[in-house]
Amino acid sequence: MKPKKYAGILLHPTSLPGPYGIGELGEQAYRFVDFLVRSGMNTWQVLPLGHTGFGDSPYQPFSAFAGQPLIISLDELKKAGLLGGDDFKDMPLWNPEQINYGDLIEFKTPLLKKAYERFLDESVKDKYSTDEKFMEEYRNFLDGTYWLKDYALFMAGKDYHNGMPWYMWEDDLKKGTKAVKEEWFKKLEHEAGYYCFIQFLFMKQWMALKEYANEKGISIIGDIPIFMGWDSVDVWAHQDLFLLEKDGYPKVVAGVPPDYFSATGQLWGNPLYNWKKHTQTGYEWWLERIKHQLKLSDFLRIDHFRGFDTYWAVPYGEETAINGKWCKAPGINFFTQLEATLGYHIPIIAEDLGEIDESVTELREKMGFPGMKVLQFAFENPEENDFLPHNFDRNCVCYTGTHDNNTTLGWYTHAYEASRDKLRRYFSTDGNDICWILIRACLGSVANMAIVPLQDVLCLDSWARMNKPGVGEGNWAWRYKEGALDRKLEERLYETCKMYGR
Repeated sequence: MKPKKYAGILLHPTSLPGPYGIGELGEQAYRFVDFLVRSGMNTWQVLPLGHTGFGDSPYQPFSAFAGQPLIISLDELKKAGLLGGDDFKDMPLWNPEQINYGDLIEFKTPLLKKAYERFLDESVKDKYSTDEKFMEEYRNFLDGTYWLKDYALFMAGKDYHNGMPWYMWEDDLKKGTKAVKEEWFKKLEHEAGYYCFIQFLFMKQWMALKEYANEKGISIIGDIPIFMGWDSVDVWAHQDLFLLEKDGYPKVVAGVPPDYFSATGQLWGNPLYNWKKHTQTGYEWWLERIKHQLKLSDFLRIDHFRGFDTYWAVPYGEETAINGKWCKAPGINFFTQLEATLGYHIPIIAEDLGEIDESVTELREKMGFPGMKVLQFAFENPEENDFLPHNFDRNCVCYTGTHDNNTTLGWYTHAYEASRDKLRRYFSTDGNDICWILIRACLGSVANMAIVPLQDVLCLDSWARMNKPGVGEGNWAWRYKEGALDRKLEERLYETCKMYGR
């Protein structure tokens, strides 16, 4: 029997249409799953689902475990009786194609807090349909979610300190001993309870959606950043797992060295892992993280995979990434120990883009993890390269582009003529219908997985780009409009998938 070949769409849930300013885990998400099924697809790839902070990037979440409150479906809360029509009378007029995160947070957070207050209000329990099953699920979530209390206290602590990062809190809470945490949790019990509640709502809604997708034959590809943000609950609650000074400030931070993209490298600023301590614990934190993420998804893309082999460490306080050095990470020992403990092969997709040396490739191949092939990169230079489809092996994931790339139409429009010429000659085409030329190349490649951003399926220009690395504003905001996914599009995707045996 031939191995299953996957075809899917890259779309973050925030990009779904809907009436509340951002995509949610409600009706439109289920409609998108149905669209995938009718289009002959069997995979949906999302970006990290975490609770985002300043900058709205899903790659800088407050927690390695907590979900994004902003995509909780308000309509589902209406059905549960926790919100009513009058609660929406002052709703802003939203741009259906762009998320305004500032206005969105101001609108949605009070609604989620109102739902929480009604959930707690004994006087209205008979009016709202928070039935016994709902309450039992909530109690089980509280009892069975080991990371929840630290997360809830961390978020409540940030609110108490007007958003101030944890390393600027008073010394007792900054150091966060068990006794101090208990004392502060009692002090902020109501506020922390809100964060417990919204994580319950997120998990309940996401798992219901994932179950629906799996039943329809759609696998979910999740995504996690390798590093955690400095102002995150994981760094605060597990300071010994990171290379920090006694005052909570990093000794060294993450980045990448100078290359042909940047003469000064990229300085990300994430604290780096104390791998010696992780090894001593049997990688316990990572085990829990991987198990949790594979509950949310069926496959797991890990951003900056090379950081498990070697990572660029820059002394804290440097203004650029120039004065860093390569340090060795646990590599093969990390993954073999994880798999031995878990008892199964971890279905990881390795983000192996950028400057990759032989040891990183060797690690990926030894573990059997597929790497990534991005078709746009195949034509950015005139030389033979590994991104050209004739050089693929089967154990890879082919993309027309990723969330960090321009859309295919935008890329082709602004590419050097030499790149455009190489593409036209390679595919023997005049370049018309460029998006579908690359979609067919992606789905027709030997790659076991082929993933296409929805922007390319819709043939959208640069304005629909999801992220522009190095630019701090205007990212993560694109949404598609209601009605964009029509029957004609389904048929075209279906025919293409079947043509290439997907």
